[in-house]
Amino acid sequence: MRPIWFVKLLKKTFPNIIFIAKLTKFPFIGKLIETLMFQDDYLIFLPRDRVIDINKEVETPTDYVVPSQIVNYFIEKSNYHWIMNFCICRESMKCKNYPTNFGCLFLGEAVLQINPLLGRRVNKTEALEYVKKCQELGLVHIIGRNKLDSQWLNVKPGSKLLTICSCCNCCCLYRIIPYLKTRISNKIKKMPGVKVRVTNKCVGCGTCTKNVCFVNAIYLVNKRAVISKKCRGCGRCISVCPQKAIELRIDDKDYIEKSIKSIEKMVDVV
Repeated sequence: MRPIWFVKLLKKTFPNIIFIAKLTKFPFIGKLIETLMFQDDYLIFLPRDRVIDINKEVETPTDYVVPSQIVNYFIEKSNYHWIMNFCICRESMKCKNYPTNFGCLFLGEAVLQINPLLGRRVNKTEALEYVKKCQELGLVHIIGRNKLDSQWLNVKPGSKLLTICSCCNCCCLYRIIPYLKTRISNKIKKMPGVKVRVTNKCVGCGTCTKNVCFVNAIYLVNKRAVISKKCRGCGRCISVCPQKAIELRIDDKDYIEKSIKSIEKMVDVV
């Protein structure tokens, strides 16, 4: 069980995460950091439901399988649910844009080892209500296996701990993605079939480039927004665009099933 003094120390070091991420590009140091913090990681960014361009042939949105159903699937499947009473990212960075008391939701037997001063066990209904509140706040879910969480919480095995982060663009740990060596950053993925594109409605206002993207994947070229291959498909740029000039489409009808299967290979939440 991780003592509180360790968590307080971790919060003090958190503002240096970008510096630590840059160190991964040095051969020996990078290998050490990967082994200690990212080994066996597999994480997926989930687009917010409302930013998906729903096929016009679908009569109602409820007929369309949306990303939040991945989170709901694992909540329903798991026998163990734990809500943190703070977000270590936002609290460490003294976030001014989103509540600091909306932390990660953890699933799986390993949650039984978490220090009870850091959060609480909840039932399935409470867990479902919690993630809904996070979505309403505009937070983006990242789901999967994350060694860093099992390390700082001091729980084992990592294969029995599923992380469901509710992330803001200003404080999220995964702002480090552009600074990590490619081998590590590739462990954090976008969903199968997700495509984000800029349409002709773009007027080059630059709103989408101003502290919106988690991974610095959008920028202006000749007064038009351009999205790079770094994009993880979170959809935040779509939400802020005043011209509604950015679209997110999913061209793989099995994207939910594929996402679930890939996560189940890495984590057992039962």
